Amino acid sequence: MPKFDLESFCKHIQNYSVTFAYVVPPVLLLLGKSPIVDKYDISSIRMMTSGAAPLTRDLVDSVYKRVKIPIRQGFGLSETIVTHIQPWEDWDKAIGSVGRLLPNQVAKYMSEDGKEVAVGQTGELWIKGPNIFLGYLNNPEGTQNAKKDGYFKTGDVGYQDERGNFYVTDRIKELIKYKGFQVPPAALEGILVTHDEIDDVAVIGIYKEDQATEVPRAYVVPKKGLKADREMEERIVDWLATKVANHKRLRGGVKFVHEIPKSASGKILRRVLKKQATADERNKRAKL
Repeated sequence: MPKFDLESFCKHIQNYSVTFAYVVPPVLLLLGKSPIVDKYDISSIRMMTSGAAPLTRDLVDSVYKRVKIPIRQGFGLSETIVTHIQPWEDWDKAIGSVGRLLPNQVAKYMSEDGKEVAVGQTGELWIKGPNIFLGYLNNPEGTQNAKKDGYFKTGDVGYQDERGNFYVTDRIKELIKYKGFQVPPAALEGILVTHDEIDDVAVIGIYKEDQATEVPRAYVVPKKGLKADREMEERIVDWLATKVANHKRLRGGVKFVHEIPKSASGKILRRVLKKQATADERNKRAKL
């Protein structure tokens, strides 16, 4: 297809008995929530592989519950090509992980002070192997900052479990820093999209001067036909508070929007939302 369209996607699967599909998390979100899916038979699909953005267990579970299609995840970057994939037969053994490291590579998670962290602890993912790029064209400084001792510093945060499954929770630059805690927006989004009143959502950090820290704020596309008001905001905030640690609560509140800005590959454009948040705060102060 020249561009993604859910109805055409489902129609092609039904008409051509498609058995395998590469998707991105926003497509899975539609498969889990849109009424269009009920009009078509997509049961020929044997497996979907998701990439381009973090995929949480909550979203996989909600989609599988509805369409009964296995969903595995992979990981890679322009600088590395594909480095991880969940084995087909073990897709349900570590839902939410990007799978295991592919052959001929070495990977580790590193702390901010440059030390390798233990299994189960969070750090930045570094990867070394023959697949790693040589450097950025005409940008020696960028290359020097991105590579060390043959490893490429991916800028992605996550951890590894005892069975060798790798987890990528978010980008370092997108982590919300709340009073010394690090809050990955993608983790909160994965939970929020399972809420019955939410069609789509993005989370960013906004700076609160009175608290001298960033706090999480959710931008929510409410389900069609529902009234987006203060009561809905309170329901969403209170609901999430029952599912996350204290430092991950939506202290920045909820803002209702018509759509979430995303790139062509389905990644949330948080910088657009941050600009919107800055403009909103500026207008708010001007009215005082």
